[in-house]
Amino acid sequence: MTTSFKDMALAAAAVIVLALVPGVALAESYTTLAKQGYSTGKLSRGKSGAWGWVVANGEKTFFCRMNVASAYVNKKEMVSFTAAGRMLKTNRATYDEAIGGADPNKPYLKDLQAGRVKAADVGGCSPLR
Repeated sequence: MTTSFKDMALAAAAVIVLALVPGVALAESYTTLAKQGYSTGKLSRGKSGAWGWVVANGEKTFFCRMNVASAYVNKKEMVSFTAAGRMLKTNRATYDEAIGGADPNKPYLKDLQAGRVKAADVGGCSPLR
């Protein structure tokens, strides 16, 4: 397959235009924001209904989506999060038995709610306007 000069010029022009468009918001990683001194708020819901945290430094504010499928509540209970944003209570003993014991990497709901999160618990961060 051959590419014409016209196609190459059109592709180059598109790249230049996209690079110069102001106001295009790029997602940030939670790790980068945390290293820059951003503080993490409490677990809340974004405009879309997704769970996550507001991360801010006084000037800029981001909403970072939650990247957790389930969390422990106590020794008997845990919660699972659906794609639609619902939080469902489940039996921890049944879960732990199915996977062969407690998962040391699974977060506790109280830590998520307080904003004490690990980078693995957080998905992409988008600027809030």
